[in-house]
Amino acid sequence: MKMLLFLGVCLLAALAVPSAEGKKMKRCDVARYLKKHVKDKVADWVCLVEHESSYNTKAINNNGNSRDYGLFQINSKYWCDDGKTAGAKNACHIKCNKFLDDNLDDDMTCALKIAHEAKGLTPWVGWKKHCKGKNVSKYIKGCF
Repeated sequence: MKMLLFLGVCLLAALAVPSAEGKKMKRCDVARYLKKHVKDKVADWVCLVEHESSYNTKAINNNGNSRDYGLFQINSKYWCDDGKTAGAKNACHIKCNKFLDDNLDDDMTCALKIAHEAKGLTPWVGWKKHCKGKNVSKYIKGCF
């Protein structure tokens, strides 16, 4: 009986701990999260996420001399420290692996810094190629 009680408590504790693993997110979950943080141009941001990471918080893209991390594909040469990129600036003052979990707050803070410094979403190739100047309303359709 004590063993069953112990196992039950362990199971409840495991369920209560938020996952440190990344995950594939749903489009509307991303849209609702972004709406709280960017207020406008939500569809552009969702389009960016779809074309940069396919909504995968664990996405890593190797660019040869740098890597892009997480949902927003934040680059290790300029914005985060992955311990592998020579001459990294780490302008967001964060380890790149922090962008690979399902806590989006640190990702969002850095992405907003990037967008602010660039005065837009132009640093993201996926956004420039697939979203810029296009009707992106389909990315938030049915989400709110």
